[in-house]
Amino acid sequence: MLTKRIIACLDVDAGRVVKGVQFSSLRDAGDPAELALAHGRAGADEVVLLDISATYEHRSTLLDVVSRTARQLFIPFTVGGGIRCLDDAAAVFDAGADKVTVNSAALADPALITRIARRYGSQAVIVAIDALRISHDDGMFFGVKATGGRHSTGRDATEWAMEAEKHGAGEILLTSIDRDGTRGGFDCDLTLAVVNAINIPVIASGGAGAAEHFVDIFRDGRADAALAASIFHLGLAPIGALKQELQAAGIPMRWPC
Repeated sequence: MLTKRIIACLDVDAGRVVKGVQFSSLRDAGDPAELALAHGRAGADEVVLLDISATYEHRSTLLDVVSRTARQLFIPFTVGGGIRCLDDAAAVFDAGADKVTVNSAALADPALITRIARRYGSQAVIVAIDALRISHDDGMFFGVKATGGRHSTGRDATEWAMEAEKHGAGEILLTSIDRDGTRGGFDCDLTLAVVNAINIPVIASGGAGAAEHFVDIFRDGRADAALAASIFHLGLAPIGALKQELQAAGIPMRWPC
């Protein structure tokens, strides 16, 4: 059985790690390089750094922050935010990233996924999908939001994940806006819907608050990896202890556990 991954997320705004609820009410959580080092030592399988204001502010990723953080890590390091073209991706890789994640720019131009995948390989391209439950006369669906959750796209999350895979995405980073920062548990329905529709790994994000939430998302949501931020930054769920609990629950984990 394939092992599951625990990924620590650093949401960065103006060079500092921040955390909020449902993409708003941001508060400072620390220095990205220091937190990345701590999470790596604690047993995180990967670290993701998202420059959450880059797209909204129409600027490139803060490469000095990426470079400084990359020097602290000996585990896979993914960077996203402000990657609008192949040159932006190249700059982030040159700064030390192992993978990039694209979101709004890929929605506007899905061929961007293909261009990056052709140069660096599909394994290096993650498409981030920010999804929100939307009710209408025909029922409920998971709508895709762009620009850090600010703009609706009218797209369905499952359909967009399928298209992203066809364009060369190697993974999907799937965030539930409804659950983001709530610590009430991952959205297993959303995750399972996307997992069942595609053949590439799905990273579940949004809502982690306790070890049982990770058990649920791996068992019921069938996620390949689970990403969390504040519970790791604040020490509410030490990664090593979390892995031990998951291993005891029958979830195969990577070392250390």
